[in-house]
Amino acid sequence: MNPFDLGGRTAVVTGANTGLGQSIALALAEAGATIVAVGRSAMDETRAGVEAAGVSFHEIRADLSTTEPLKGIVEETILTCGALDILVNNAGIIRRADAVDFTEEDWDAVIDTNLKSAFFLSQAAGKHMLERGRGKIINIASLLSFQGGIRIPSYTASKSGLAGLTRLLACEWAARGVNVNAIAPGYFVTNNTQALREDPDRSAAILSRIPAGRWGQPSDIGGAAVFLASSASDYVHGIVLAVDGGWLAR
Repeated sequence: MNPFDLGGRTAVVTGANTGLGQSIALALAEAGATIVAVGRSAMDETRAGVEAAGVSFHEIRADLSTTEPLKGIVEETILTCGALDILVNNAGIIRRADAVDFTEEDWDAVIDTNLKSAFFLSQAAGKHMLERGRGKIINIASLLSFQGGIRIPSYTASKSGLAGLTRLLACEWAARGVNVNAIAPGYFVTNNTQALREDPDRSAAILSRIPAGRWGQPSDIGGAAVFLASSASDYVHGIVLAVDGGWLAR
């Protein structure tokens, strides 16, 4: 048997319309999982890729800046697909400003989406998984779960908090059959890093520290997601797996 086979399992992936979320959805689909994609905008490209992999795709439009839709996401997934086996908390936003000028509005917007909604969606999915005695939750953390960064105070706080919640939920749920882990992407080519890539000095400084010598491509993250979603990781609990081209090793 292939321990990485996700056939017969249903995965909810938030923020699946572009970037890392889309690549994770496609990787899980190629491993056999039915995909429920959650996001605020159309996910036609993701749908096409998932269906080309020969598995089912279901789209849920939801704004994760509030907790209002979270219970409904879990209920609709179970009603439509029969179960919820895998949850990937990928949806996130970023706001940039010097800490001395950072606004309460930007603080709340990032914390609400990146941390609060991720926790309460995990809670809603976790209740279902705990009843069944199995499930996989994967939080998309960040290098800023380990480091401070600059000009992104609420993002750093949210991703540090998400790493802590990953460990807490693992401690509470591991013995009940639910694996909770996280992936910490390094510097990837996504919308969130566009400003950095367009700044020649910052881009050069970042590249000079990455041992792999390049920015990550969204496709680079899929293998880690499949591993943490599959039975290959059944004895892996509470880790924050860096996929960073060696950034943290330097």
